[in-house]
Amino acid sequence: MASDKPQPNWIAAASASFVVIWATGFIVARLSAPHVEPLTFLSVRFSIAGLLLVALAFAFKARWPGRSAASYAFIAGTLLHGGYLGACYWAVAHGLPAGIAALIAGLQPIFTALLAGRFLGERISLRHWLGLAIALAGVGLVLAPKLDFAAVHGITPATILAMTFGALSMTLGSIYQKRYVTHVDLLAGTAWKYAGALVVVLLGALLTESFRFDATADAWIALGWSVIVMSIGAILLLMALIRHGDVSKVSALIFLVPGVAALMAWGLFDETLTPVQILGMAVCAVGVLLVTRRKR
Repeated sequence: MASDKPQPNWIAAASASFVVIWATGFIVARLSAPHVEPLTFLSVRFSIAGLLLVALAFAFKARWPGRSAASYAFIAGTLLHGGYLGACYWAVAHGLPAGIAALIAGLQPIFTALLAGRFLGERISLRHWLGLAIALAGVGLVLAPKLDFAAVHGITPATILAMTFGALSMTLGSIYQKRYVTHVDLLAGTAWKYAGALVVVLLGALLTESFRFDATADAWIALGWSVIVMSIGAILLLMALIRHGDVSKVSALIFLVPGVAALMAWGLFDETLTPVQILGMAVCAVGVLLVTRRKR
């Protein structure tokens, strides 16, 4: 049973910061796209972030997992970070607007709710199915104004399928982590996850890219932000929120990310944001809330 004890004053600020930081991931993908190939960018990001997390794990005397637990964390990383971010960065680099990418990724909790019934034995109610239908209708409203493939080259079946694959990869990674990686130390476990993610994106870069990195200011800013703020800062915020019993609220915060990312992309990159798309985001949010809202 949840405690009625008042939350510390910093919880609201940390929660808001988490939403903004998580949303900037799609903006970083958009900013870095002209300057560095997507899988190359992620290979560098995961390498640096992994080394920093190893240093932090030793500094905080984290408990390192055994061989079995480490392998579980490694596999979770291939799905959570490698599959998800690899697909996301590839799609955005090939022209998918950051706001659309964020919206598709925002459906990941719904996919998780559906698959959790099969793999984790969780009961999926009629309310969950209704929420899914409403959320999908919202996605349709957001995508509809831009689904002119001849006019907007970045919104193609390939980029939408890649982003959907990324959301499904994150879903499978979340379920896998819930079953096998729950008790692994967060710092040490995340270092192993980045190792797994690095294998995926580095292999993809070796097969499909030339490791182009133009070393411009935008490239370095995107890399620095993604390593320090995204890969380290967001995780430390997550640690603090989970430590104070706010896991469910962190999950709910993720549903605010698509709208925040779309607003950022509109302000920074002049991406289209029509009234119909705003309505679609609201409809999608209602559907997701129906899926995730607990009965009292």
